[in-house]
Amino acid sequence: MKLTAVALLMVVFLCSALQAKEAAKDSPAAAGFEKLKSLAGDWEGQDAQGKAAKTSFQMAAGNTAVMETLSPGDMEQMITIYSIDGDGIALVHFCPTNNQPRMRALPASGNVSELTFAFQGAGNLPSLAIGHEHKLVMRFEAPDRLTETWTWRRNGKDTDFVYHFTRKK
Repeated sequence: MKLTAVALLMVVFLCSALQAKEAAKDSPAAAGFEKLKSLAGDWEGQDAQGKAAKTSFQMAAGNTAVMETLSPGDMEQMITIYSIDGDGIALVHFCPTNNQPRMRALPASGNVSELTFAFQGAGNLPSLAIGHEHKLVMRFEAPDRLTETWTWRRNGKDTDFVYHFTRKK
């Protein structure tokens, strides 16, 4: 009798776990993350002033993370890691200024055409007055066109850096 009860509990547990996994797969966060995964490859473009820029996206950690390597014109390379975080998508940005902003996006339901990542905190940032990336808006304009708008905040003042990318053939 005890063995039957334990077996029944195991079946209920496994079914619940599978249902939770399936529900998460259909969530807005999962759809947004799939959009990020679709960016895999190399991209080239320019900033708003016409200076050359490039970026690349690759899957990491058993396809649970997307790593972006951004090389904007005359600035040093930056690395950003994206991953699902509950009902949202988290990012950690590794900046040449030696701070690591953390941001989070909550994708809307339906077709994902834009992700807006809002500042949540940062590693190695003793004061918010110090310059840091504070926001990222990614616009998926077409399968081979992407616009990223990074917002740099210093002393409470924001400056946007806009990059227009096309997938490299």
